[in-house]
Amino acid sequence: MQNLPHHYAATAVGRAAGDVSLTSRSSVALVSAAPEEFGGPGDRWSPETLLVASVADCFILTFRAIARASKLDWVELSCEVVGTLDRVERVTQFTHFLIKPRLVLLADGDEALALKLLEKAEQGCLVTNSLRGSKELAPELVRGAA
Repeated sequence: MQNLPHHYAATAVGRAAGDVSLTSRSSVALVSAAPEEFGGPGDRWSPETLLVASVADCFILTFRAIARASKLDWVELSCEVVGTLDRVERVTQFTHFLIKPRLVLLADGDEALALKLLEKAEQGCLVTNSLRGSKELAPELVRGAA
């Protein structure tokens, strides 16, 4: 890891109507639009879905690092995040993030350690730690093949 602070840059380009193009360094461009709830087409990534996806992505990457350091063997982790957008004191903002990881363990995997590491990942995720909304972790453990 490089020394902090880190700096991340992204550029969005749009016109009066139509999609917005999102780029960052040498990454593949993404196309976004307003979500259906705000009059958009509903079939594109939106700022809202990108933010919620960032929570899920960060959770998995944080868990991966913590599990590696703790020597927990696992098969697969999926993470659904449901973000609640609401109006608080006349400001529209995300107020809650329900984080629903589904961890597949080896048949002889340590469930207690897995749950502990899932909680550590939720507490250590830099994206959710940067947001105002409350967080709720609802993990699911599944036994896989050894």
